Amino acid sequence: MANIGIIGGSGLDNPSILHDPRDIQVSTSYGSTTSPVRAGTIGRHNVYLLARHGREHTVPPSQVNYRAKIETLKNLECDFILTTTAVGSLREEIGRGDLVILDQFIDFTRHRSITFHESFTPHAPVHTPMADPFSEQLRGLLNESCAELGIRHHREGTVITIEGPRFSTRAESRMFRLWGADVINMSIAPEVILANEVGIPYASVAMSTDYDCWKTDEAPVTWDEILHIFRQNAQKVTDVLIRTIGKIA
Repeated sequence: MANIGIIGGSGLDNPSILHDPRDIQVSTSYGSTTSPVRAGTIGRHNVYLLARHGREHTVPPSQVNYRAKIETLKNLECDFILTTTAVGSLREEIGRGDLVILDQFIDFTRHRSITFHESFTPHAPVHTPMADPFSEQLRGLLNESCAELGIRHHREGTVITIEGPRFSTRAESRMFRLWGADVINMSIAPEVILANEVGIPYASVAMSTDYDCWKTDEAPVTWDEILHIFRQNAQKVTDVLIRTIGKIA
């Protein structure tokens, strides 16, 4: 039996995916996680759901208390963290509704608390390795689950996280493509960084909802478009998560 944390958005704090759901409060050194943790079980595992932006999506990306969320899952002794995120596609071949199992990130944020290490003890600096930030074990299970469910997916992808809440300019979107980013969002960094700092294996399922604004043959992304595609495909993400959790030993 493992303790598994899930950080997600709308639809993924739905208690129907858990057996015997209940809300619990967990104190942290960094204040509140906005919404309570929804605890329950999936199969033989304990599962803890956190709504990244609050259950009513009231917290903008740069105001999310990422340190409180990761410390909450650490205090709950989570062995793994699985997350979901809506992303814009920076590649023609990544279509709307496609899933991407992320393997790299580029942090283009500027105003967020990105570490638990605000000071070092004498002669003991902490510099966390980040060459491969997403758990290969969890990524393998997520890719297996997508294949078994017949869901169109991409086995790897680099996400660039921007500050938000605004969307990119066309110049920025083109630049991100040149940098090698495959998808774009506003939430993976510093979440994945903090998970690595506390040593909890972390993986993310990204759902492509739009083409940002680099494609000139269609209208730039809007929030309404993101919600429309996300709601159409949310069940796919839920199915992948449940199947993956069932594979964890």
